Amino acid sequence: DFFALNVEGKLYTGTNEMPNNLVAKYNLTVSEKDNTLFYTGSTYSPENDAVYDGISRPGTRVVTFAPILKHNIFPLPQILELILNFGTYGMGTQVEIEFALNMSLPKGELKEFAILQMRPMVMTREASNIEFDNVEKERIICSSKKVLGDGIYDNIYDVIVVNRDTFERSKSQEIAYEISKINSKLVKEERPYILIGVGRWGSTDPWLGIPVTWDQISGASIIVESGFKDFSVTPSQGSHFFHNITSFGIGYFTNETEDEESYIDWDWLTKKEPIEEFKYTKHLNFSNPLISKLSSQKSKGVIYKPKESTND
Repeated sequence: DFFALNVEGKLYTGTNEMPNNLVAKYNLTVSEKDNTLFYTGSTYSPENDAVYDGISRPGTRVVTFAPILKHNIFPLPQILELILNFGTYGMGTQVEIEFALNMSLPKGELKEFAILQMRPMVMTREASNIEFDNVEKERIICSSKKVLGDGIYDNIYDVIVVNRDTFERSKSQEIAYEISKINSKLVKEERPYILIGVGRWGSTDPWLGIPVTWDQISGASIIVESGFKDFSVTPSQGSHFFHNITSFGIGYFTNETEDEESYIDWDWLTKKEPIEEFKYTKHLNFSNPLISKLSSQKSKGVIYKPKESTND
């Protein structure tokens, strides 16, 4: 048996849930009838206890991709090698790709290869024993017992924060645009920043969070996600969203509810004078760095307030 995309299934927008009708389970005989197995299958012979390339003989069908990989039906290995080399050179690190191959075309037509996604391989920071200073709550911007990432960030001077008091769910698209404007400027100036907001980042449902795309927050070194004032939401769980976070070594804090271990000092953020402000978001800059510590092993993360300066 195998799982495949049901092309007759319906996708409903506005939800992060994967509809059950989009993926179906089939027997391998189905792929043999529609000729897909011809390009990917081999045959196991119990009499000889051997696997033979192709499906021309009787026996148990197995998926090995041997016809493509070994018999040059399509130059897939060469294409993949070329693309992986270009991707590694362009991104400066090892990459992984998702691709699709269409071999079921009328005779005489060229086969189709398509890249669906390319992204850097997950490069984790060296695990270390992160020690958290025992400081007063007043010296902390954010504390969380649900974090993703490990390490100490000591080179961040900027914060993009969504104003929780003026936040409107119906304006989440506008908020995403405001964030993208600040992000573009900071990326151009090569200034990493902390992104703090309410609701689910990257949500496909604008009523549950801020529907930013990755390019709109690409300069963030740390992302903080908190619940709304009136209710909490489940943290972001989109696979692509989280893969980008882990791939680029971005620290992630989530505060569904507030207690002694998980909180954000919204009052402090609100009172700070911004260097740029829009209707729903503002950009804060500090003379001293905002030290941040994360430990996935300890399930703890803290963002400390910067040392006071006459300019802050």
